[in-house]
Amino acid sequence: MPADLESRFDVDYDGELPGSVDEAALKRMETVAYVLDESVRVPGIGVRIGVDPILGAIPVAGDVMSAAFSLYIVVESAYLGVSFTTLLEMLANITLDVAGGSIPYAGTVVDALWKANKRNVELALEDLAEAVETDGSGDETGGIEIPVESYD
Repeated sequence: MPADLESRFDVDYDGELPGSVDEAALKRMETVAYVLDESVRVPGIGVRIGVDPILGAIPVAGDVMSAAFSLYIVVESAYLGVSFTTLLEMLANITLDVAGGSIPYAGTVVDALWKANKRNVELALEDLAEAVETDGSGDETGGIEIPVESYD
C-alpha cells in the first residue's frame, strides 16, 4: 500500500498517499533520482553525489543527457496525477540544474549540490499527499452518490 511507502530520501510529507498511486512508479522515480543525485559517497567528506555531475563533465552532451533522465521523473509524476504547478516547479528545478551545470568548471559543483531530481521526487510525494488531504472524502474516485430505492 502506498501509504506505507518508505522513501529512500527520508521525505517527510504530510498525510498519506492515495491508494491509487502506483508504488512501482514511485520506486522507479526514486531510483532514477538516487542514481543521478546520491549514488556515490565521496570518501573523506561523507557527501553523496550521483551520476549527474559526472555526466556534466562532458560539455553540452552530458547536461542534455542528464536533463533527459531528469525529465523521466516529471513525466512519471504527470502520469501519477501531480498538479500542473508542481510540474512547473519540477521543470524549473531541471532548468536550474542544466543552466548551472553548463557553467565551465563550477557547473560540476552546481550539479553535485543542487540535486534537482531528489527535490523533484520530494515535490511529487508532497503534492500527492496534499491531494489526499484536500479531498477529505477518502474516496479517490471523485464519484457522485446516487440513492437507490429498493422495492421489496
